[in-house]
Amino acid sequence: MFSNYLIGLREGLEASLVVCILIAYLVKTGRRDALKPIWAGIGIAVAIAMGFGCVLEFGSQELTFEAQEALGGSLSVLAVGLVTWMVFWMRRTARHLKSELHGKLDAALAMGTGALVATAFLAVGREGLETALFVWASVHAASDGTPRPLAGVALGLATAVLLGWLFYRGALRINLAKFFTWTGAMLVVVAAGVLAYGMHDLQEAGWLPGLRNLAFDISGTIPPDSWYGTLLKGVFNFQPDPTVLQVTVWLLYLVPVLALFFAPVGFASGKGKVTVADEQGSRPSKASQA
Repeated sequence: MFSNYLIGLREGLEASLVVCILIAYLVKTGRRDALKPIWAGIGIAVAIAMGFGCVLEFGSQELTFEAQEALGGSLSVLAVGLVTWMVFWMRRTARHLKSELHGKLDAALAMGTGALVATAFLAVGREGLETALFVWASVHAASDGTPRPLAGVALGLATAVLLGWLFYRGALRINLAKFFTWTGAMLVVVAAGVLAYGMHDLQEAGWLPGLRNLAFDISGTIPPDSWYGTLLKGVFNFQPDPTVLQVTVWLLYLVPVLALFFAPVGFASGKGKVTVADEQGSRPSKASQA
């Protein structure tokens, strides 16, 4: 559940910050008339992301076992690739996100209503589709027949919406550079587990060899149905009897990606602290200065 909460929180907060920046800029520049097209674009993006998730979930149920495993494994690899790109992109561009969105919004304001809808849709839609795909892959890897994985996602998204609202009201300050660095690192660990499980799916589908070639089997020490086995699976997608291929791919992904992720990127001290209230030209509230 924790890994899915983290996905919902991280991806949801990115989308919430984008929405807050767009709305605050329009309010600051006296263009409240443009808020309706912005909300329309956001609504369309959310609807498409939810529809994409439903297609993945219900469409795959009609497939044979081998086809389901092949689809699950392939989409897991794709989801890990997208999430890896996303965490590196956000860490590199977090400082410039506001100015980039402002430029796009200024151009859309000059072009008209359709451009405003498209700007909001593209800004939020990418996050929504990435979230739907990675959540599906993570839930597919960790699902045990209960709604807990989806409950974790819902709680993460709710927390992200609350934080976004606090940002907008100027009631919260946070070092976004550090936040996205550490949550990004945790997502890389989650992604490594999803990737390893994706390899297992592809092995069960017959696309990759070595299904019976186990690296180790500690099911007796960490039973999969125990509370700690369930916890490890829910957080890290841990499997007590992985194949050699799973362990190899897990290590080949996790070690170099974490090393590159923690390489210096030149964040200046304090520049990651942001409140959306600054966008509105107002002073942060006393709560934000505490």
